[in-house]
Amino acid sequence: MAAISVRELVDAGVHFGHHASRWNPKMSQFIHGKRNLIHIINLVETVKGLTRARHFLKELASTGRQIVIVGTKRQIKSTIATEAQRAGMPYVNERWLGGTLTNFTTIRSRLKRLEELEQLEQSGELLLYTKKEQAMVLRELKRIKKNLDGVRVLNKLPGALVVIDPAKEYIAVREANRLRVPIVSVLDTDCDPDLVDIPIPANDDAMRSVSLILSKLVDAIVEGRANYREGVASVQDDEPQIEMKRRENRGPQRRQGGPKKGGRGEGRGEGRGPSAPAGDEAPEAATEAAPATDAGEAKA
Repeated sequence: MAAISVRELVDAGVHFGHHASRWNPKMSQFIHGKRNLIHIINLVETVKGLTRARHFLKELASTGRQIVIVGTKRQIKSTIATEAQRAGMPYVNERWLGGTLTNFTTIRSRLKRLEELEQLEQSGELLLYTKKEQAMVLRELKRIKKNLDGVRVLNKLPGALVVIDPAKEYIAVREANRLRVPIVSVLDTDCDPDLVDIPIPANDDAMRSVSLILSKLVDAIVEGRANYREGVASVQDDEPQIEMKRRENRGPQRRQGGPKKGGRGEGRGEGRGPSAPAGDEAPEAATEAAPATDAGEAKA
């Protein structure tokens, strides 16, 4: 992999952060200073994050795993599509549909429908429909293709996500965290670095900045895929051995214990106090609670 030049990052405007009033205090470790009320990103930390991300993505791509590139900002849509197609990876540059990862079965069914509509159009059978039916079919085809054309090559859960601006793509970040999919993210000074595994502090609004960093990441992916095709790396289903963040709160936890406060059970005397132990533990708990009751009666 080619070395990363700090001068190259400066020329692309990678060091420009957001306005100081919009900053996230968790990004303080990546901020060099402030100039004209604009935070300046520490490019040393950018090079560290970019180097770590490149090694991780190269190792992951060498195992044959897929990597989804996500970025829906208007100015970077074409860059996302171009770089993802160069790497042969799925991408999302339009709206991230909720459930793209957590409800992948439904997404696959819509992709199957997309293939049916394309076959209908290419075979000429669509001409046998009425004009109104043709308009309805073409409208559905355009809508599905716009939202899901980038992920039609995604056949299973991806090995990682490359996200541009996790504050904007918060739905994708939540789904990846719930499924414990590693996240490599380009994030500005207004984002939360604790939500991603490998943060790359950089300007995520400027097209030149995003294009430069994304091209470096895609170069690593392309090199890893070349090793996979040549059989240099052994094919493994496991993720590469790299130290990733362990977040306890990756998704909503199932509520445990008795019914909710104010539920039906509360009116009938159910759910008051701690829940009763199950099985053989109930008599022992009742025996331990008896002295406490006698002590309360003695005080009375």
